[in-house]
Amino acid sequence: MRLAFREVLLAFRRAPVLGVLSVTTIAFSLFAFGLFGLVALNIRGALREIEDRVEVRAFLVEGTSDEAVEEVLRVALNLEQVASAGYVSPDSALVRARVELSEFRDVIDGSVLPGSVELRLKPESRDPDAVKEVSNRLSRFPAVEEVRYGREWVEKLYRIRNIAGIAGMGLGIVLALVATIIIGATIRMAILARTREIEIMRLVGATNGFVRLPYLIDGVAKGVLGGAVATLLVWGTNQVVSRNLVATQFFEARHVWLGILAGAVLGLVGSWVSVGRHLRQIWRD
Repeated sequence: MRLAFREVLLAFRRAPVLGVLSVTTIAFSLFAFGLFGLVALNIRGALREIEDRVEVRAFLVEGTSDEAVEEVLRVALNLEQVASAGYVSPDSALVRARVELSEFRDVIDGSVLPGSVELRLKPESRDPDAVKEVSNRLSRFPAVEEVRYGREWVEKLYRIRNIAGIAGMGLGIVLALVATIIIGATIRMAILARTREIEIMRLVGATNGFVRLPYLIDGVAKGVLGGAVATLLVWGTNQVVSRNLVATQFFEARHVWLGILAGAVLGLVGSWVSVGRHLRQIWRD
C-alpha cells in the first residue's frame, strides 16, 4: 500500500499538468452533476411548499348546530389522511376575506359567508386519490353543503411532481455515467503515458492487483479532489444566484459529503474499468 501511494505521488510529480488537468476535468463534470442536483433540490422544495397549501374545505349548511360541527370535526380528525382540522365560523370567514381580498372589500362587507371545516392533510396523503377520498367522506354529512379542494390543481401538481421525479432520476443517471466516462478517460491518459512501465512490471512478474492498485488510488484521490472543487463551484454559483436573482436552498452537510464520496466512487469505477481494459489489451498483445 505504501509503495502504491508512492507511485501515485511520483506519477503526479512526473506529469503535474496532466494531474491538474485530470482533476479539473473531473471537477467540471461533477460540477454539472452538482448543478443539476441543486436545481432538482430547489424544485422539490418549491413543490413541497405548494403541496403544503393543499387543503380540503367543507362548507357547512347555514344554521348548522355546534353539535353537528363537532361531529364533522371528530370524524375528520380520525381520518388517517388528515393532519389537522379546524372550524371557521361565518364571522371569521368574513374577516379573513376582508384581509385576503381587500380590493373587493366593498362587495364583501355586504356578504354573508358560510362556516366551514378546514382540513390539512399529511404529506404522504396529498395525492389526488387520497384528497378525493377525504372529500367523499365529508360529503356524506348532512351538515356539509359542498366540499372543495381544487381537484384540477391537485391533479396537475401531482403530475408535475411525478414528471419532475422521473426526469430528474433519468438525467441524474446520465450525468453520473458521463462523469464516470470522463474520469475513466483521464485515468486512461495517465495509463497510456506509462504503458512501457506497466509492460515491464508485467514482465518481471507483477500481478494485476499490484499494477492496478496505484491507479485505483489515483482515481479515488482525483475523484475526491474533483468532488471538493465541484462542491465549491456549486456553492459559489448558489451564492451568486441567491444574492442577485432568487433565494435558493443549498445542500445539507450530509449531502455535501455524499457528493464528495460519489466523486471517490466514480473515480474508483472509472479507474477500475480503464485499467482493466488496458491490462486485457496488454495480455492480448
